[in-house]
Amino acid sequence: MNARFRARGMRGRGAAACAGSCSPALGRRPRALRRLGGSAPKAAGFTLIEIVVAFAILALGLTLLIGTLSGATRQLRQAGDAGRAALHAQSLLDEHALAPEPGETDGVLENGRYRWRLQVAPWDDPAMRSGLQPAGNAPRLLRVQVRVEWGAGGAGEHLQLATLRYLVPRGAAGETP
Repeated sequence: MNARFRARGMRGRGAAACAGSCSPALGRRPRALRRLGGSAPKAAGFTLIEIVVAFAILALGLTLLIGTLSGATRQLRQAGDAGRAALHAQSLLDEHALAPEPGETDGVLENGRYRWRLQVAPWDDPAMRSGLQPAGNAPRLLRVQVRVEWGAGGAGEHLQLATLRYLVPRGAAGETP
């Protein structure tokens, strides 16, 4: 008799005792087949189509995320540039407010990154449009306007501030020249 059948309690039955349920190598069905009802165990893992769909969803999500981050970065840079332009414009107004003279002045700031133009002109009072002219030494208002531009390619972004300054001509209000 075969030693394989004696160890399992199949003495005297031989190969006929297996009757199709034995594996040729072991003489019996594997335990995994006995537990699962006789079918072969399924392989664990993902199919190729599941992996392709997962990568497509991941690529779409990353594209949207990168687009959002780059838009936020651009807006942050524009806000910073506009803030610096406002500070420059306010500084220019304060600098030229002490003794404004009618005319135009321009220049550059931060090595040409910001370009500015300051215009000072007498203010046209809508109430004075009736043809009345103030006296030569009477106090008057001047319109001071500053325009700051930045950005590449000439006409990029710009900021414009305007204010009125009270100007007392020399020799007016009791002063002696």
